[in-house]
Amino acid sequence: MIIQQGLLVVLLWVCLLHPCLTAMVFSRTTDQQPKSFAARGIGNEGKALHRQKRGWMWNQFFLLEEYTGSDNQYVGKLHSDQDKGDGSLKYILSGDGAGTLFVIDERTGDIHATRRIDREEKAYYTLRAQAINRRTLRPVEPESEFVIKIHDINDNEPTFPEEVYTASVPEMSVVGTSVVQVTATDADDPSYGNSARIIYSILQGQPYFSVEPETGIIRTALPNMNRENREQYQVVIQAKDMGGQMGGLSGTTTVNITLTDVNDNPPRFPQSSVHLRIPESSPVGTAIGTIKASDADIGRNAELEYRIIDGDGRDMFDIVTQKETQEGVITVRKPLDYENRRLYTLKVEAENLYVDPRFYYLGPFKDTTTVKISVEDVDEPPIFSRSSYLFEIHEDIEVGTIIGTVMARDPDSAAGPIRFSLDRHTDLDRIFNIHSGNGSIYTSKMLDREISQWHNLSVIAAEINNPKEMTRVSVYVRILDVNDNAPQFAVFYDTFVCENARAGQLIQTISAVDKDDPLGGQKFFFSLAAVNPNFTVQDNEDNTARILTRRNGFSRHEISTYLLPVVISDNDYPIQSSTGTLTIRVCACDSRGNMQSCNAEALLLPAGLSTGALIAILLCIIILLVIVVLFAALKRQRKKEPLILSKEDIRDNIVSYNDEGGGEEDTQAFDIGTLRNPAAIEDKKLRRDIIPETLFIPRRTPSAPDNTDVRDFINQRLKEHDNDPSAPPYDSLATYAYEGNDSIAESLSSLESGTTEGDQNYDYLKEWGPRFNKLAEMYGGGESDKDTS
Repeated sequence: MIIQQGLLVVLLWVCLLHPCLTAMVFSRTTDQQPKSFAARGIGNEGKALHRQKRGWMWNQFFLLEEYTGSDNQYVGKLHSDQDKGDGSLKYILSGDGAGTLFVIDERTGDIHATRRIDREEKAYYTLRAQAINRRTLRPVEPESEFVIKIHDINDNEPTFPEEVYTASVPEMSVVGTSVVQVTATDADDPSYGNSARIIYSILQGQPYFSVEPETGIIRTALPNMNRENREQYQVVIQAKDMGGQMGGLSGTTTVNITLTDVNDNPPRFPQSSVHLRIPESSPVGTAIGTIKASDADIGRNAELEYRIIDGDGRDMFDIVTQKETQEGVITVRKPLDYENRRLYTLKVEAENLYVDPRFYYLGPFKDTTTVKISVEDVDEPPIFSRSSYLFEIHEDIEVGTIIGTVMARDPDSAAGPIRFSLDRHTDLDRIFNIHSGNGSIYTSKMLDREISQWHNLSVIAAEINNPKEMTRVSVYVRILDVNDNAPQFAVFYDTFVCENARAGQLIQTISAVDKDDPLGGQKFFFSLAAVNPNFTVQDNEDNTARILTRRNGFSRHEISTYLLPVVISDNDYPIQSSTGTLTIRVCACDSRGNMQSCNAEALLLPAGLSTGALIAILLCIIILLVIVVLFAALKRQRKKEPLILSKEDIRDNIVSYNDEGGGEEDTQAFDIGTLRNPAAIEDKKLRRDIIPETLFIPRRTPSAPDNTDVRDFINQRLKEHDNDPSAPPYDSLATYAYEGNDSIAESLSSLESGTTEGDQNYDYLKEWGPRFNKLAEMYGGGESDKDTS
């Protein structure tokens, strides 16, 4: 089989591309079976190489992409030497695109492409061809493989992976500084012609930047490009294939280039001098004002540091750099005083923190300005001569003694008078006082170091003309000790002596304490108040003493307890002493001196009373107490029985309340109006201050005539009660709420005393006892009242 190409150009390309094929010798065969063909060549060893040829063979087919003709594109022709031209053979095609993209004429072996082919989709196709007998369908040649390779044409323009690039380069960079590299790609075949050879050029961005044609590296083209003049640049780069020649395809991209900042600008103050003001009362740390130097740089390159380098106020003021705003804040370092100085001058310097050595020639990177600060006068509070005062006084000074004086002055130029006072929250007991004019502090109560050794006072000094302006100062008063307390026993001593004690035996060691605190320390002396025949005191001279017996043997039956007065004195001036009494019990002890019994039971046992007897006596006492309580309860219950047992016996009775009236001022005890109106008895009224124990319903009785004497009235009522069979068999008193008239003794009430024209003498009321003192005071002063009126 031989290969026939439709295009002479393709044949020439194959010969040029594969010169080895020109050495092959093809020969036709007429055998039914495939014959081998021979190819001559020279081997490595100089021997002739022989290769058997096949009955039919072919090489690669070549096809141009993007065919634009109306007919199917002819690819090539397959032909077998077994083909006699009688149509007995059938050509079959299989593989990539067989039957769809590539079709074969089964009689002639012509191959056509059915549609336009794009090499960028697929560069070659591998197919298999075979010739078979149409009648028997048996192959007349073995199946062989061949390749259809697509020839490239320049149908793709270069493209960039990014439509827009972002890059940066430091300002003031030298010419040729690399900025960024852009790379375009071309889908055409780089191995065939110049279709994929790309050349870069700059369309926009000159004369600031340039691009290397072969690599696409963008570089700076101008020296000293300043960010402060222009920061952003837009550069358009073109990529063109065919080596940049005419007719080549091209693509573009945009590169946004930013100039980054470098420290190429020194700071500068906008003004050569600044004037600030501050009141003299401003505390330390107060911000007076801010100054700022301008720097055209940004970020780290614009960071500044402010400092005071000269001036008469260097010690009075500080300056602090604010990192956020890059401002210098001037603050007060020491207290200001308008009366001492009114104007300060500072020389302030601002310097870049980070300086680039490449730009030293643009420096220096610092600047200075002058700051003038005026101190304004304000009404200041008084100032004490000291920050605090300490006074020491003895506790025995008299009330009113001056312990010390505080001094204050008005710092203002027009010094005004000052008033002193004590903060009573620091002297709640009002032990001290202060003279408001001169600040002298004196005592108003007696002092006692043992109660409080220190007194912490707060003195206030205020301007009289402006009391709001005030100052406080602490005054510490220390109370010094004097010997005004006598020593006493340190603890309560429970002392005993054994009955079998011998003379000179130690029974107790005593010590003392003293509230005073002498400078030389405590020293106590112990002695007996009087000579004692039983015991003695021996001073140990170490603020302790021993109690010793003076005789042999003691008896609980004779004396169970001894009282021993001991005198304790100190050695300070004036000497203070006290007498403490030791209670010494006599106890039974064993042979070793250990106490066994000191209680009362042990004393009663020798008298013959046993424990059972004591219990019997105690029970008898309890029984007697129970009987007395029951008797008292029965008697009280009997007293509570009503005077009238019959419900039908309704008479006037008196109810005992067992209390004493409060006199005429006691308006709750009774209604005195019933004494003046006998008819009020019909409208019985009860006491309003006490609940009566027994309540009887009063019996309505005819009222006596107004002119009936009280004696006759009582006799009439007595006669009625005597004749009443239901009256109780004991005397009772009935209240009739009737005063009567024409009394021989006359009324003692003050209700009608105002109508009496004559003077009366009530001096005899003073002789009636303390219960009538109130009446004596009310009526005894009648003459004096009249005289004064």
